[in-house]
Amino acid sequence: MDSMRKTALVAGVLYLITFISSIPAVLLLGPVLSDPNYIVGAGADTQVIGGAFLDLVNAIACIGTAVALFSVVRRQNEGFALGFVTARMFEAAVIVVGVVSILAVVTLRQAGATGADAASLVTTGRALVAIRDWTFLLGPSLIPGVNALLLGYLMYRSRLVPRLIPTLGLIGGPLLISSAVGTMFGVNDAVSVWSGVALLPIFFWELSLGLWMTFKGFQRSAPLMVEAAAQAASLDSSATAVPAAASIAAKAGAA
Repeated sequence: MDSMRKTALVAGVLYLITFISSIPAVLLLGPVLSDPNYIVGAGADTQVIGGAFLDLVNAIACIGTAVALFSVVRRQNEGFALGFVTARMFEAAVIVVGVVSILAVVTLRQAGATGADAASLVTTGRALVAIRDWTFLLGPSLIPGVNALLLGYLMYRSRLVPRLIPTLGLIGGPLLISSAVGTMFGVNDAVSVWSGVALLPIFFWELSLGLWMTFKGFQRSAPLMVEAAAQAASLDSSATAVPAAASIAAKAGAA
């Protein structure tokens, strides 16, 4: 049971780290994302590198949440648990591609260029920012919807947390996916009422899940927790029985 509590704490803290890192990262990356001529301008490289670093922290935390929870949720459904780990790793990989694109813009800006070279450099910078924009759509905007469906199902069925929490994920998952796909095909804008409505359930799902696991842990009444407690008690009984049996055998041999 202590091991389960530690697992919940680690997973909860990592979920909170994704919030702490991802939201400021968007603000710090503002100059390079909003200025088409950033690559030939004065630049705010330290700020942009800071944002890229926070995105990298977010990617690592994404993987950490899946790894931490896998050993627990696989008891409910190993296929869904493995799918959650894979989706989380894919999300992290896409985020890292965006980080590399932004850092490439900073590197090229620092190298400097004039005249015709500057014009081609602006085109290159815009292309790299476009790559980052697409990674943001495919990674943090689309895949969290898939994650919400996979982990939400596992948490709902296992009752490791109150069912209201995974219900938010199960509702928000399809909404977020539809919003991201709509943006891909030009039906929806990244900043729109549809996107905002789709984002809210996922935001509260991940935040409430992280807070609950951090401060409350898994519910002890959950079937998985009861099973884990029974297995731990069985192992303790076996460990106690073996020395006792050895002691009796030793006494019998001495007699």
